Amino acid sequence: MRCAVRSQATFVIALMALVIQPSQIFAFYEQQSERFYIDAQGLVRGFVSALQFPEDKMLYPDQQSSGVAGIARLMINADTGKHWGFEFNAYQTYIPAALAKQQSGVGLPAFVERSAAFETGFNDEDYVHLAMDRFALRWSNPYINLALGRQAINLATTFYFTPNDFFAPFSAQTFYRVYKSGVDAVRAEISLGAFSQLSLISVLGYAAEPESDTGWSDKPASERTSYLVHWSNSYGNVETALIAGRVVDKNIIGAALQGELFEWLGVRFEGHHGNSLDNNFDDYQQFSLGLEHRWESSFELRLELFYNGLGGDNVAGYPAIAQTGNTQYLGRYYSALGGGYEITPLLSGQAVIISNLDDHSTLISLNTTYSLSDESELVGNLGIPLGDKPVNGLFNSEFGSYPVSINIEARLFF
Repeated sequence: MRCAVRSQATFVIALMALVIQPSQIFAFYEQQSERFYIDAQGLVRGFVSALQFPEDKMLYPDQQSSGVAGIARLMINADTGKHWGFEFNAYQTYIPAALAKQQSGVGLPAFVERSAAFETGFNDEDYVHLAMDRFALRWSNPYINLALGRQAINLATTFYFTPNDFFAPFSAQTFYRVYKSGVDAVRAEISLGAFSQLSLISVLGYAAEPESDTGWSDKPASERTSYLVHWSNSYGNVETALIAGRVVDKNIIGAALQGELFEWLGVRFEGHHGNSLDNNFDDYQQFSLGLEHRWESSFELRLELFYNGLGGDNVAGYPAIAQTGNTQYLGRYYSALGGGYEITPLLSGQAVIISNLDDHSTLISLNTTYSLSDESELVGNLGIPLGDKPVNGLFNSEFGSYPVSINIEARLFF
Protein backbone atom coordinates (compact mmCIF):
# COMPACT_ATOMS: atom_id res chain seq x y z
CA MET A 1 0.00 0.00 0.00
CA ARG A 2 2.82 2.39 0.86
CA CYS A 3 4.49 1.57 -2.45
CA ALA A 4 1.28 2.49 -4.33
CA VAL A 5 0.97 5.78 -2.42
CA ARG A 6 4.61 6.61 -3.13
CA SER A 7 4.23 5.86 -6.84
CA GLN A 8 1.12 8.08 -7.02
CA ALA A 9 2.94 10.91 -5.23
CA THR A 10 5.94 10.54 -7.55
CA PHE A 11 3.63 10.73 -10.58
CA VAL A 12 1.95 13.90 -9.31
CA ILE A 13 5.25 15.61 -8.45
CA ALA A 14 6.77 14.75 -11.84
CA LEU A 15 3.67 15.98 -13.67
CA MET A 16 3.59 19.24 -11.72
CA ALA A 17 7.26 19.82 -12.47
CA LEU A 18 6.49 19.56 -16.17
CA VAL A 19 3.41 21.75 -15.92
CA ILE A 20 4.96 24.68 -14.09
CA GLN A 21 8.02 24.88 -16.34
CA PRO A 22 7.22 27.96 -18.44
CA SER A 23 7.64 28.11 -22.19
CA GLN A 24 5.70 29.42 -25.17
CA ILE A 25 3.26 26.98 -26.70
CA PHE A 26 3.86 25.74 -30.24
CA ALA A 27 2.95 22.64 -32.19
CA PHE A 28 5.83 20.24 -31.60
CA TYR A 29 5.88 19.55 -35.34
CA GLU A 30 4.82 21.92 -38.10
CA GLN A 31 5.57 22.07 -41.79
CA GLN A 32 4.13 24.31 -44.48
CA SER A 33 4.65 24.76 -48.19
CA GLU A 34 2.61 26.25 -51.00
CA ARG A 35 0.52 23.11 -51.39
CA PHE A 36 0.88 21.29 -48.09
CA TYR A 37 0.44 22.01 -44.37
CA ILE A 38 0.72 19.72 -41.35
CA ASP A 39 0.89 20.36 -37.62
CA ALA A 40 1.03 18.00 -34.66
CA GLN A 41 0.20 18.88 -31.07
CA GLY A 42 0.10 16.95 -27.83
CA LEU A 43 -1.77 17.08 -24.54
CA VAL A 44 -1.03 15.33 -21.25
CA ARG A 45 -3.67 15.32 -18.51
CA GLY A 46 -3.03 13.95 -15.04
CA PHE A 47 -5.74 13.41 -12.40
CA VAL A 48 -5.86 12.80 -8.69
CA SER A 49 -9.40 11.73 -7.79
CA ALA A 50 -11.26 10.66 -4.67
CA LEU A 51 -14.84 9.38 -4.40
CA GLN A 52 -17.08 8.87 -1.36
CA PHE A 53 -20.09 6.67 -2.13
CA PRO A 54 -23.36 6.42 -0.17
CA GLU A 55 -23.47 3.84 2.63
CA ASP A 56 -25.09 0.96 0.78
CA LYS A 57 -23.00 -2.22 0.66
CA MET A 58 -25.26 -3.83 -1.94
CA LEU A 59 -24.66 -1.06 -4.49
CA TYR A 60 -21.22 0.04 -3.33
CA PRO A 61 -19.16 -2.70 -1.63
CA ASP A 62 -16.27 -0.22 -1.42
CA GLN A 63 -17.57 3.02 0.02
CA GLN A 64 -14.41 4.97 -0.84
CA SER A 65 -12.10 4.92 -3.83
CA SER A 66 -9.22 7.11 -4.94
CA GLY A 67 -6.34 7.03 -7.36
CA VAL A 68 -4.20 8.69 -9.97
CA ALA A 69 -5.25 8.61 -13.63
CA GLY A 70 -3.93 10.10 -16.83
CA ILE A 71 -4.41 10.51 -20.53
CA ALA A 72 -1.95 11.50 -23.27
CA ARG A 73 -3.36 12.71 -26.55
CA LEU A 74 -1.80 13.30 -29.99
CA MET A 75 -3.57 15.54 -32.53
CA ILE A 76 -2.53 15.88 -36.19
CA ASN A 77 -4.15 18.10 -38.82
CA ALA A 78 -3.07 18.24 -42.44
CA ASP A 79 -4.20 20.06 -45.58
CA THR A 80 -3.02 19.55 -49.13
CA GLY A 81 -3.98 21.67 -52.09
CA LYS A 82 -7.22 23.61 -51.94
CA HIS A 83 -9.58 20.73 -51.31
CA TRP A 84 -8.14 17.90 -49.20
CA GLY A 85 -7.55 17.65 -45.48
CA PHE A 86 -7.02 15.03 -42.79
CA GLU A 87 -7.63 14.88 -39.04
CA PHE A 88 -6.06 12.37 -36.64
CA ASN A 89 -6.50 12.20 -32.87
CA ALA A 90 -5.34 9.33 -30.66
CA TYR A 91 -5.03 8.88 -26.91
CA GLN A 92 -3.48 6.55 -24.36
CA THR A 93 -5.19 6.23 -20.98
CA TYR A 94 -4.30 4.92 -17.58
CA ILE A 95 -7.32 4.76 -15.25
CA PRO A 96 -7.22 2.47 -12.21
CA ALA A 97 -10.12 0.07 -11.78
CA ALA A 98 -11.39 2.04 -8.77
CA LEU A 99 -12.05 5.06 -11.01
CA ALA A 100 -12.84 3.38 -14.33
CA LYS A 101 -16.60 3.32 -13.73
CA GLN A 102 -16.58 7.06 -12.98
CA GLN A 103 -14.81 8.23 -16.14
CA SER A 104 -17.38 10.87 -17.07
CA GLY A 105 -17.01 12.38 -13.62
CA VAL A 106 -13.32 13.14 -14.13
CA GLY A 107 -13.63 14.20 -17.76
CA LEU A 108 -11.90 11.18 -19.30
CA PRO A 109 -13.10 9.45 -22.49
CA ALA A 110 -16.50 7.82 -22.08
CA PHE A 111 -17.58 4.56 -23.66
CA VAL A 112 -18.76 5.37 -27.20
CA GLU A 113 -20.54 3.17 -29.73
CA ARG A 114 -17.88 2.73 -32.40
CA SER A 115 -15.73 -0.06 -33.84
CA ALA A 116 -13.52 -1.86 -31.34
CA ALA A 117 -10.97 -2.52 -34.11
CA PHE A 118 -9.26 0.82 -33.46
CA GLU A 119 -8.91 0.51 -29.69
CA THR A 120 -6.71 -1.84 -27.67
CA GLY A 121 -6.78 -2.61 -23.97
CA PHE A 122 -3.60 -3.66 -22.16
CA ASN A 123 -5.01 -4.61 -18.78
CA ASP A 124 -7.95 -6.75 -17.69
CA GLU A 125 -8.61 -4.68 -14.56
CA ASP A 126 -7.41 -1.10 -15.02
CA TYR A 127 -8.60 0.94 -18.01
CA VAL A 128 -5.32 1.12 -19.94
CA HIS A 129 -6.38 1.78 -23.52
CA LEU A 130 -4.78 3.01 -26.72
CA ALA A 131 -7.49 4.38 -29.00
CA MET A 132 -7.90 6.27 -32.24
CA ASP A 133 -10.43 8.92 -31.25
CA ARG A 134 -10.65 10.60 -34.65
CA PHE A 135 -9.31 9.88 -38.12
CA ALA A 136 -11.21 11.49 -40.96
CA LEU A 137 -10.51 12.50 -44.55
CA ARG A 138 -12.00 15.83 -45.68
CA TRP A 139 -12.76 17.28 -49.11
CA SER A 140 -14.26 20.73 -49.65
CA ASN A 141 -15.00 23.45 -52.15
CA PRO A 142 -16.95 26.71 -51.69
CA TYR A 143 -20.29 24.86 -51.80
CA ILE A 144 -19.78 21.48 -50.12
CA ASN A 145 -17.76 19.90 -47.32
CA LEU A 146 -17.37 16.13 -47.14
CA ALA A 147 -15.86 14.15 -44.25
CA LEU A 148 -15.37 10.38 -44.12
CA GLY A 149 -14.10 8.45 -41.10
CA ARG A 150 -14.13 8.72 -37.33
CA GLN A 151 -15.20 12.27 -36.48
CA ALA A 152 -17.08 14.32 -33.91
CA ILE A 153 -20.76 14.83 -34.79
CA ASN A 154 -22.13 17.76 -32.81
CA LEU A 155 -25.83 18.56 -33.22
CA ALA A 156 -26.34 20.39 -29.91
CA THR A 157 -27.91 23.83 -29.62
CA THR A 158 -28.56 24.01 -25.88
CA PHE A 159 -25.66 23.71 -23.43
CA TYR A 160 -26.43 21.44 -20.47
CA PHE A 161 -29.17 19.13 -21.76
CA THR A 162 -28.77 18.29 -25.45
CA PRO A 163 -31.55 15.95 -26.64
CA ASN A 164 -30.64 16.43 -30.33
CA ASP A 165 -26.98 15.52 -29.80
CA PHE A 166 -27.31 11.79 -30.39
CA PHE A 167 -23.69 10.70 -30.76
CA ALA A 168 -21.35 10.78 -27.72
CA PRO A 169 -23.02 13.76 -26.01
CA PHE A 170 -21.45 15.51 -23.04
CA SER A 171 -23.12 15.21 -19.65
CA ALA A 172 -24.52 18.40 -18.13
CA GLN A 173 -21.79 18.50 -15.45
CA THR A 174 -18.89 18.21 -17.93
CA PHE A 175 -16.89 21.45 -18.03
CA TYR A 176 -14.00 20.42 -20.31
CA ARG A 177 -15.51 19.95 -23.79
CA VAL A 178 -12.57 20.52 -26.10
CA TYR A 179 -12.38 16.96 -27.46
CA LYS A 180 -15.72 15.39 -28.33
CA SER A 181 -15.38 11.67 -28.98
CA GLY A 182 -15.53 10.64 -32.61
CA VAL A 183 -17.95 8.17 -34.18
CA ASP A 184 -17.61 6.30 -37.46
CA ALA A 185 -19.51 8.42 -39.95
CA VAL A 186 -19.79 10.12 -43.30
CA ARG A 187 -21.03 13.70 -43.41
CA ALA A 188 -21.83 16.10 -46.24
CA GLU A 189 -22.48 19.79 -45.55
CA ILE A 190 -24.01 21.62 -48.53
CA SER A 191 -24.26 25.40 -48.68
CA LEU A 192 -27.71 26.56 -49.83
CA GLY A 193 -26.95 30.27 -49.53
CA ALA A 194 -25.19 32.78 -47.36
CA PHE A 195 -27.09 31.70 -44.22
CA SER A 196 -28.52 28.29 -45.05
CA GLN A 197 -26.97 24.82 -44.93
CA LEU A 198 -28.09 21.24 -45.50
CA SER A 199 -26.23 18.40 -43.76
CA LEU A 200 -26.52 14.71 -44.64
CA ILE A 201 -25.12 12.41 -41.96
CA SER A 202 -24.74 8.65 -41.66
CA VAL A 203 -23.25 7.05 -38.54
CA LEU A 204 -22.35 3.37 -38.29
CA GLY A 205 -23.73 1.39 -35.36
CA TYR A 206 -22.29 -1.68 -33.68
CA ALA A 207 -23.66 -4.65 -31.77
CA ALA A 208 -22.91 -4.94 -28.06
CA GLU A 209 -19.99 -7.29 -27.41
CA PRO A 210 -19.10 -7.37 -23.69
CA GLU A 211 -15.89 -9.37 -24.18
CA SER A 212 -14.33 -6.78 -26.52
CA ASP A 213 -12.06 -3.97 -25.27
CA THR A 214 -14.76 -1.35 -25.82
CA GLY A 215 -17.97 -3.33 -25.30
CA TRP A 216 -18.81 -3.06 -29.01
CA SER A 217 -18.13 -5.30 -32.02
CA ASP A 218 -15.43 -4.70 -34.64
CA LYS A 219 -17.79 -4.74 -37.60
CA PRO A 220 -20.86 -2.52 -38.18
CA ALA A 221 -24.38 -3.76 -37.51
CA SER A 222 -26.63 -2.53 -40.31
CA GLU A 223 -29.71 -2.49 -38.06
CA ARG A 224 -28.03 0.14 -35.83
CA THR A 225 -26.87 2.50 -38.61
CA SER A 226 -28.18 6.06 -38.31
CA TYR A 227 -29.22 8.40 -41.15
CA LEU A 228 -30.01 12.08 -40.56
CA VAL A 229 -30.92 15.16 -42.57
CA HIS A 230 -30.20 18.48 -40.84
CA TRP A 231 -31.23 21.84 -42.32
CA SER A 232 -30.43 25.23 -40.80
CA ASN A 233 -31.14 28.82 -41.78
CA SER A 234 -30.72 32.24 -40.18
CA TYR A 235 -33.41 34.91 -40.02
CA GLY A 236 -31.92 38.10 -38.66
CA ASN A 237 -30.30 37.22 -35.35
CA VAL A 238 -32.19 33.91 -34.97
CA GLU A 239 -30.91 30.61 -36.33
CA THR A 240 -33.39 27.77 -36.83
CA ALA A 241 -32.85 24.12 -37.66
CA LEU A 242 -34.89 21.06 -38.58
CA ILE A 243 -33.67 17.49 -38.19
CA ALA A 244 -35.17 14.17 -39.30
CA GLY A 245 -34.11 10.60 -39.88
CA ARG A 246 -33.28 7.36 -38.13
CA VAL A 247 -31.08 7.20 -35.02
CA VAL A 248 -30.04 3.62 -34.20
CA ASP A 249 -33.42 2.03 -33.41
CA LYS A 250 -35.87 4.92 -33.72
CA ASN A 251 -37.18 7.44 -36.22
CA ILE A 252 -36.94 11.04 -35.09
CA ILE A 253 -38.11 14.47 -36.22
CA GLY A 254 -37.00 17.56 -34.36
CA ALA A 255 -36.16 21.25 -34.39
CA ALA A 256 -33.85 23.76 -32.77
CA LEU A 257 -33.36 27.51 -32.59
CA GLN A 258 -30.99 29.99 -31.01
CA GLY A 259 -30.96 33.75 -30.95
CA GLU A 260 -31.18 36.85 -28.82
CA LEU A 261 -34.13 38.82 -27.48
CA PHE A 262 -33.97 42.55 -26.75
CA GLU A 263 -30.22 42.47 -27.54
CA TRP A 264 -29.74 41.11 -24.02
CA LEU A 265 -31.25 37.67 -23.42
CA GLY A 266 -29.94 34.62 -25.25
CA VAL A 267 -32.50 31.91 -26.02
CA ARG A 268 -31.77 28.32 -27.03
CA PHE A 269 -34.16 25.48 -27.75
CA GLU A 270 -33.88 21.97 -29.12
CA GLY A 271 -36.00 18.85 -29.06
CA HIS A 272 -37.41 15.95 -31.02
CA HIS A 273 -40.18 13.37 -31.23
CA GLY A 274 -39.03 9.76 -31.39
CA ASN A 275 -40.82 6.75 -32.80
CA SER A 276 -39.19 3.51 -31.65
CA LEU A 277 -38.74 0.74 -34.21
CA ASP A 278 -39.03 -1.73 -31.33
CA ASN A 279 -42.67 -2.43 -30.46
CA ASN A 280 -41.72 -2.80 -26.79
CA PHE A 281 -41.10 0.96 -26.49
CA ASP A 282 -43.61 3.79 -26.83
CA ASP A 283 -43.14 7.03 -28.72
CA TYR A 284 -41.52 9.78 -26.68
CA GLN A 285 -40.45 13.45 -26.73
CA GLN A 286 -37.38 15.28 -25.40
CA PHE A 287 -37.16 19.08 -25.20
CA SER A 288 -34.71 21.53 -23.68
CA LEU A 289 -35.13 25.30 -23.29
CA GLY A 290 -32.31 27.57 -22.19
CA LEU A 291 -31.95 31.25 -21.27
CA GLU A 292 -28.56 32.93 -20.89
CA HIS A 293 -26.80 36.26 -20.51
CA ARG A 294 -23.19 37.40 -20.32
CA TRP A 295 -22.30 40.67 -18.59
CA GLU A 296 -19.37 42.92 -19.49
CA SER A 297 -17.68 41.86 -16.26
CA SER A 298 -17.32 38.35 -17.85
CA PHE A 299 -19.99 36.88 -15.53
CA GLU A 300 -22.36 34.59 -17.43
CA LEU A 301 -25.50 32.85 -16.24
CA ARG A 302 -27.51 30.03 -17.83
CA LEU A 303 -30.83 28.42 -16.92
CA GLU A 304 -32.11 25.33 -18.72
CA LEU A 305 -35.26 23.26 -18.34
CA PHE A 306 -35.42 19.73 -19.74
CA TYR A 307 -38.26 17.30 -20.38
CA ASN A 308 -37.03 13.73 -20.81
CA GLY A 309 -39.74 11.51 -22.20
CA LEU A 310 -37.42 8.50 -21.96
CA GLY A 311 -37.18 8.88 -18.19
CA GLY A 312 -39.44 7.56 -15.47
CA ASP A 313 -41.96 9.44 -13.36
CA ASN A 314 -41.10 7.42 -10.24
CA VAL A 315 -37.91 6.13 -8.66
CA ALA A 316 -38.99 2.49 -8.88
CA GLY A 317 -38.54 2.59 -12.66
CA TYR A 318 -34.96 3.93 -12.59
CA PRO A 319 -33.09 0.58 -12.68
CA ALA A 320 -34.99 -0.63 -15.76
CA ILE A 321 -34.43 2.71 -17.52
CA ALA A 322 -30.70 2.61 -16.74
CA GLN A 323 -30.40 -0.85 -18.27
CA THR A 324 -31.86 0.28 -21.61
CA GLY A 325 -29.00 2.76 -22.17
CA ASN A 326 -31.40 5.04 -24.07
CA THR A 327 -30.90 8.12 -21.92
CA GLN A 328 -28.27 9.73 -19.67
CA TYR A 329 -30.98 10.86 -17.24
CA LEU A 330 -33.41 8.66 -15.34
CA GLY A 331 -36.20 11.14 -14.46
CA ARG A 332 -38.65 13.18 -16.52
CA TYR A 333 -38.19 16.80 -15.47
CA TYR A 334 -34.87 18.59 -14.87
CA SER A 335 -33.40 22.02 -14.43
CA ALA A 336 -29.84 23.29 -14.59
CA LEU A 337 -28.62 26.65 -13.31
CA GLY A 338 -25.01 27.44 -14.02
CA GLY A 339 -22.53 30.07 -14.97
CA GLY A 340 -18.96 31.20 -15.00
CA TYR A 341 -16.80 34.15 -14.03
CA GLU A 342 -13.25 35.27 -14.79
CA ILE A 343 -12.03 35.92 -11.25
CA THR A 344 -8.62 37.15 -12.43
CA PRO A 345 -6.94 37.04 -15.86
CA LEU A 346 -5.42 33.70 -14.80
CA LEU A 347 -8.23 32.20 -12.69
CA SER A 348 -11.76 31.35 -13.82
CA GLY A 349 -14.60 29.57 -12.07
CA GLN A 350 -17.65 27.65 -13.28
CA ALA A 351 -20.55 26.06 -11.43
CA VAL A 352 -23.77 24.21 -12.26
CA ILE A 353 -26.66 23.01 -10.10
CA ILE A 354 -28.53 20.15 -11.78
CA SER A 355 -31.88 19.17 -10.27
CA ASN A 356 -34.12 16.19 -10.83
CA LEU A 357 -37.52 17.80 -10.26
CA ASP A 358 -39.28 14.44 -9.90
CA ASP A 359 -37.36 13.00 -6.95
CA HIS A 360 -36.01 16.34 -5.64
CA SER A 361 -32.35 15.33 -5.85
CA THR A 362 -29.58 17.70 -6.88
CA LEU A 363 -26.00 17.57 -8.13
CA ILE A 364 -23.80 20.61 -7.47
CA SER A 365 -20.65 20.70 -9.57
CA LEU A 366 -17.95 23.34 -9.03
CA ASN A 367 -14.93 23.89 -11.27
CA THR A 368 -11.93 26.23 -11.21
CA THR A 369 -9.20 26.63 -13.82
CA TYR A 370 -5.90 28.36 -13.12
CA SER A 371 -3.54 29.18 -15.99
CA LEU A 372 0.02 28.34 -14.94
CA SER A 373 1.58 29.36 -18.26
CA ASP A 374 0.72 29.65 -21.96
CA GLU A 375 0.73 25.88 -22.28
CA SER A 376 -0.40 24.55 -18.89
CA GLU A 377 -3.25 24.85 -16.42
CA LEU A 378 -4.39 23.43 -13.11
CA VAL A 379 -8.04 22.44 -12.61
CA GLY A 380 -10.06 21.57 -9.53
CA ASN A 381 -13.51 19.99 -9.59
CA LEU A 382 -15.89 19.20 -6.72
CA GLY A 383 -19.13 17.23 -7.07
CA ILE A 384 -21.69 17.35 -4.26
CA PRO A 385 -24.85 15.20 -4.57
CA LEU A 386 -27.95 15.95 -2.53
CA GLY A 387 -30.99 13.71 -2.19
CA ASP A 388 -32.34 10.55 -0.62
CA LYS A 389 -29.64 7.88 -0.41
CA PRO A 390 -30.12 4.30 -1.64
CA VAL A 391 -31.13 1.66 0.89
CA ASN A 392 -30.51 -2.09 0.54
CA GLY A 393 -29.62 -1.74 -3.13
CA LEU A 394 -32.72 0.28 -4.03
CA PHE A 395 -32.61 3.81 -5.43
CA ASN A 396 -34.49 6.51 -3.54
CA SER A 397 -33.34 9.34 -5.82
CA GLU A 398 -31.11 9.75 -8.85
CA PHE A 399 -28.42 12.16 -7.69
CA GLY A 400 -28.65 10.91 -4.11
CA SER A 401 -26.99 7.72 -5.38
CA TYR A 402 -24.01 9.65 -6.81
CA PRO A 403 -20.69 9.80 -4.94
CA VAL A 404 -19.17 12.94 -3.49
CA SER A 405 -16.17 13.52 -5.75
CA ILE A 406 -13.09 15.69 -5.83
CA ASN A 407 -10.69 15.84 -8.77
CA ILE A 408 -7.45 17.76 -9.23
CA GLU A 409 -6.20 17.86 -12.80
CA ALA A 410 -3.06 19.21 -14.44
CA ARG A 411 -2.99 19.81 -18.21
CA LEU A 412 0.15 20.27 -20.26
CA PHE A 413 -0.06 21.24 -23.93
CA PHE A 414 2.91 20.89 -26.26
